[in-house]
Amino acid sequence: MIGYIKGEISFKSPTYVYLETHGVGYHINISLFTAEGLEGKDAVRLYTHLQVKEDSHTLYGFLTIAERALFKHLISVSGIGPNTARVMLSYMPPEEVKQAIVNENVVAINKIKGIGPKTAKRIILDLKDKLIKEGMEQTETSLGSNNSLKEEALSALLALGFQKATISKKIDMILAKNPQVDQVETLIKMILRQLT
Repeated sequence: MIGYIKGEISFKSPTYVYLETHGVGYHINISLFTAEGLEGKDAVRLYTHLQVKEDSHTLYGFLTIAERALFKHLISVSGIGPNTARVMLSYMPPEEVKQAIVNENVVAINKIKGIGPKTAKRIILDLKDKLIKEGMEQTETSLGSNNSLKEEALSALLALGFQKATISKKIDMILAKNPQVDQVETLIKMILRQLT
C-alpha cells in the first residue's frame, strides 16, 4: 500500500495530476476538492489509494487523510465505484458529504450525478453509524474551519488506541485556547502532552 506520494506537480488538470518524485511521474486521479487545494502549489504531498484490477492499477490522491478515509468508506458501499466516489467528493466538500450522510439528507446526496434515491439510501444505511463512531456529530449547523484539523487529529489518536470521548473534548479545548494551531502534528503533540 502506498500511503502518500510527495513530489513536484509536473502537470495538473481538474481530474488528475502528474506528481514527479525521484524521476518517476505518477498519474494520480483527484477530486475537484483536492484540485482546488493544489492551486498555486508547485510541490505537494498527496495521500493515496491504489485500486488494483485485473487490467489496471489506478492511483487516487487526496489532499487530506480525512478525504481519503471518506473515499474508502464510499467505495465500500455496494454500487459505488472509485469514479462515483470521486464525483461525490467533487460535487461537495468531504465535510458536507459526511454531514449529508449523518443527517440522512437523501435530497442532497441524490443531487449528485449518478446517485439515485436507492443508492443515496444505501450510502446512508451503510455509512451513517461508521461516521458517527468516527466522531461526526448529527447536526444541521455548518462546520467550523478547524473541523478538518480536528478530524485528522481524532483519527490519528483513535488509531493509537485512545478513547474517542476523552480525546474529542481535549481537541475542542486545545483548539479553543490555541486558535493559531494549523498543523495536525502540532495539535496531536499538544494533546499527547495533556494525556500523559
